[in-house]
Amino acid sequence: MFKTILLAYDGSEHGKKAAHLARGLKEVHGARLFVVHAYEPVPDYLGEPLYQALLAQRLERAEEVLREALALVGEAEGEVLEGEAAEAILRAAEAHGADLIVMGTRGLGGLKGVFLGSQSQKVVAHAPCPVLLAR
Repeated sequence: MFKTILLAYDGSEHGKKAAHLARGLKEVHGARLFVVHAYEPVPDYLGEPLYQALLAQRLERAEEVLREALALVGEAEGEVLEGEAAEAILRAAEAHGADLIVMGTRGLGGLKGVFLGSQSQKVVAHAPCPVLLAR
């Protein structure tokens, strides 16, 4: 049924549950699994050398998170993406022709969540395919 599964991984406990689900679905369906991790862009106004230092730090952390995800899911392709998480996940799903997006839920809670919405809610609302959320 699923040929290409996109796992959006953030390193959270819900993200780890999503990774286990994605791995199982990959095996059951014989699907291709693509793992993404998005990090927030570094503001341009920081200037040099602060910009480069912070960018290197964020990239290093993002690569660590991606390696963790790949270790959890076994054989898979992976990519670190820059940008707001929901937008990056949606772009990746389109680019890779995902049949399914798997990700964890981590609501912002309180009023902030009501006004901004969580990343998972944004993905569910705009995804080109089904979305499986892990709690």
